[in-house]
Amino acid sequence: MRPPTMSGHFLLAPIPESSSDYLLPKDIKLAVLGAGRVGKSAMIVRFLTKRFIGDYEPNTGKLYSRLVYVEGDQLSLQIQDTPGGIQAQDNLSQTADSLSKCVQWAEGFLLVYSITDYESYQSIRPLYQNIRKVHPDGKVPVIIVGNKADLLHARQVQTQDGLQLANELGSLFLEISTSENYEDVCDVFQHLCKEVSKLHGLSGERRRASIIPRPRSPNMQDLKRRFRQALSSKVKAPSSLG
Repeated sequence: MRPPTMSGHFLLAPIPESSSDYLLPKDIKLAVLGAGRVGKSAMIVRFLTKRFIGDYEPNTGKLYSRLVYVEGDQLSLQIQDTPGGIQAQDNLSQTADSLSKCVQWAEGFLLVYSITDYESYQSIRPLYQNIRKVHPDGKVPVIIVGNKADLLHARQVQTQDGLQLANELGSLFLEISTSENYEDVCDVFQHLCKEVSKLHGLSGERRRASIIPRPRSPNMQDLKRRFRQALSSKVKAPSSLG
């Protein structure tokens, strides 16, 4: 399933300095998860800068921030890049703890594998299960991305494999080439931002409903009774003069 194209409704800008009269936008927290060398950092940088950089030093988890506009709504976007060695056996407990904190922090997820690396594809299901363990209500949006779609000569994961996995897990799926197609990269992030923003709207409505319940106090009932009495006396007044 492919997320709808929304490139025309999405703008990027640096986050301004905070001030007392500045209305802070909603925070949108995304995490990009996947095995090493699948192109997670390249995807994020491509989305934020439109530039493609092919080689990156192994990262320890960088946080990117931007002020964005999605269909007229101003959002403060934070994207957590994650280390690629999440399946590494050395220092596994520390890596698992770091991953757990990231999953707890984020509100939307991109699970990325490379179509040229079948093992990276196999890592997607455990990552998804970890997310649902932390967020059991199933409302947190997840998109599965098969990256490096331009390297067809080295393909190890078929498109149908990605679709089947996404259907089993109930997620959206898209194959993209970060190096060749900025629009597809942009659409993936846009769609995820929109889904998280929807959740913010729903939770806000629930909070307002719980904080401001419908007035049913005795004082209100007494006020209504007095109001009815006042109306009744005004209606009877003309007849008493006749």
